[in-house]
Amino acid sequence: MSELFPRKHVLGFIFSLILTAVALAVYFFNMSFVVGMTILLVTAFVQAAVQLVVFMHAGETSDKGSIYTNIYYGFAIALCTIFGTLLILIWDM
Repeated sequence: MSELFPRKHVLGFIFSLILTAVALAVYFFNMSFVVGMTILLVTAFVQAAVQLVVFMHAGETSDKGSIYTNIYYGFAIALCTIFGTLLILIWDM
C-alpha cells in the first residue's frame, strides 16, 4: 500500500511550500537587507536541492555519482562566472 502513495513527493511538495512561505515572509516583515538576502539565498539553495533530489530523481539511478559530479561542476562554473563578472565590471580589476 505504501508503494502506491507517493509519500516522498508529497513531503517534498510540503517542504517546498514551507520554503516558499519563509522566502515570502522576507517581503512582508521589515528585515534588514543582509538578513533578508541571507534568508533568500539559503531558501533558494535548499529549494534547488529539494527539486533535484525529490522531483528530478537525481539520486535514484545507478549513475548518481556522475549526476552529482555534473551538478557540482555546473555550480563551480556558475560561481566562476558570477565572481568573474563582479571582478571585471564592479571591482575594476
